[in-house]
Amino acid sequence: MELYTVIIVLLAIAIGLSPIAAKSKVPYPILLLAVGIGVGFTPGFGELSINPEVVFLIFLPPMLYDAAFNIPFKDFKKNLQTIFPLAITLIFITTAGIAALAYYLIPGMTWPTAFVLGAVLSPPDAIAASGVTKGLNLPHRTSVILEGESLVNDASALVVFRFAVAAVAGSSFIWWEAGIMFIISLVGGLLVGFAIWIIFVFIIKKRRMPDNVTVSLNLLLPFVAYLIAEEMHVSGVIAVVTAGLIISGHKDKFSPNAVMQSKSIWEISIFILGGLIFLLIGLEFPYVLKDIPPNYIIPLIICAFLLFLVALAIRIFFVFLNRRIINKRVQIMRKRETAIKKRIHNDMQKIRLQKKDTEKTAQQLTIMQQRHDRLLKKLERLKKFEPLSFKECLIIGWSGMR
Repeated sequence: MELYTVIIVLLAIAIGLSPIAAKSKVPYPILLLAVGIGVGFTPGFGELSINPEVVFLIFLPPMLYDAAFNIPFKDFKKNLQTIFPLAITLIFITTAGIAALAYYLIPGMTWPTAFVLGAVLSPPDAIAASGVTKGLNLPHRTSVILEGESLVNDASALVVFRFAVAAVAGSSFIWWEAGIMFIISLVGGLLVGFAIWIIFVFIIKKRRMPDNVTVSLNLLLPFVAYLIAEEMHVSGVIAVVTAGLIISGHKDKFSPNAVMQSKSIWEISIFILGGLIFLLIGLEFPYVLKDIPPNYIIPLIICAFLLFLVALAIRIFFVFLNRRIINKRVQIMRKRETAIKKRIHNDMQKIRLQKKDTEKTAQQLTIMQQRHDRLLKKLERLKKFEPLSFKECLIIGWSGMR
C-alpha cells in the first residue's frame, strides 16, 4: 500500500474512533495506540518510512503552538515557579535516573546509549496526559501546570537527546560546553520567537490585513518560527512556544472574528494530527517487535516496566519536594514581611536625612524606591500564592505519562 493511501486510511480510522472513545469513555490516545498496533499486524500495510525531520516539522510546531496559544498567559506566568522546575530540572534528573538504571539493568548498554534512552523517556507526553485527564474536571491550576510544563520540557529533553546522540556517534562530551549550548539554545529560541511575533504584528497591523490573511499567517507562524530557529541552531521548540505564549497574551490585537476562526481551524488541525501521530506510534510496534529476538522480549518488557516505575517515582518525589521548597520560601518571606517593610522605611529616611546634593539624593531615592517597589510586589505575589494541595501534587505526579 502506498504511503499516501496509508495516511488517508489512518486519518479515516482516527476520525471514526473519536465517537467510539467518547461513548466507551476509553481515553482517546490509548484507543488510538491499541488500534494502531492492530492495524500494524494487518496484512497489506507495509512498513512506513518517514523522515524524522519531516515528522518533527509537521507534528511538533503546530501542536506546541496550539497549546501555547490556548493556555491562559496570566495563569502560566503565575505558576512559573512550579512549571520551570518540572520542565527543566526534573528532565535532567529523570534522564540521569533512567540512564543509570538502564546501564545496570540492560546487558550491553553503554552510558551514551543509556542517556539517549533517558532523554527520550524523560519528558511526559503532553498529548497523552491531556487526552487521559480530559473530562475528569481537574482543578484549573493543575491543568495550567501540566500544559505549561509540556510547552517547555520538550526543549530541555531535545537538547539532552542531541548531546547524548553526539556522544554515541563518538563526539566528545564536555559538561560545561553542554551547559553553555543549552543556554544559547534556550535564549536563542526566545529571541527568535519574540522577533517572529514582532514581524507578525507589524504585518497585520501596519498593512491592515483582512481576517482570512491574518488567520493564514497565524497558521504559518509556528512552522516559520521552528524552521528559522533550527537553521540558526537554536531551539525551534522554544521559538514556537515563545511566539504562541506572546500571541496568547495579546489576542486583543486581533479582531474577534480572526481569533474565532483561528481557534476553529487549530482545533480541527490538532484533532487530525493528534489522532494520526498516535496511530503511527502504534503502527510502528510490530516492526520494532520483529527486530527483537524472541528470548529478549520478556526481559525487555520487565525492564520497560521497571524504567516506567523509576521515572514515575522520581517525578512524584520531585513534585512533592518542589512543593515543600516553594512553601518554605513563601513562609520565610511572609515572616520577614514586617522586617523588610521596616528596613525599606529606614533606608528611605536615611537617604532623606543625608546632607548632600539635592539632585543626587533625589536620584538615590528614585533608585531605592524602584528597588523597594519590586520587592513589595514580590511580597504581594507571595501573600496571594496558594501552595499546591496534596491532591494537586498527586495528580501532577501521576500525569507524567510516557
